[in-house]
Amino acid sequence: MASNTTAHHSGNSSLKFTKEVHGMKISPRNLNIVWGNDDRYWKVHKNNDSAAAELNQVSWLEVTGGVEGTTAAKSYEVGFSVSLNADAFGWGNYPIYIMIKRGNEENTTWTKIQINPNQLGQFEIKGKLMKSNDQIGGSDSGKLSFGLYEVWSGKWKGGLKIHHAYVKEF
Repeated sequence: MASNTTAHHSGNSSLKFTKEVHGMKISPRNLNIVWGNDDRYWKVHKNNDSAAAELNQVSWLEVTGGVEGTTAAKSYEVGFSVSLNADAFGWGNYPIYIMIKRGNEENTTWTKIQINPNQLGQFEIKGKLMKSNDQIGGSDSGKLSFGLYEVWSGKWKGGLKIHHAYVKEF
């Protein structure tokens, strides 16, 4: 186990959103990964932006992040570029979810995704958050929070690589 005092990897929660054509890329080391500081469960490269986070095995998949500087007047797509190792397990029987939330709004978008366990190569899983219709009553703190979850089945899963997350305005 890593020598840190917590079993969870804490990323950078104060990233500033930058509008880029293919989306603002967020490296795995800038994400919050539950059990990410425990080598039995994850391998997170803390000093390498281009290295994927590698899931060994967990029964509680929770990877979250956020960016500052977004606005309720815009719509956003959040996604994860992922791949499965040849020995990946636990995928296909239970869906995973992408959550997106703006500021302190109670309205949270959940996108249900079924991963094909035979998927080859790198692929994207994504969700969308539409612009707020309530510009006055809604929260516009500028913070966009997102996450990747599979915490309900209690089943073990492994062999997932997270290459990066992204946030894109559309």
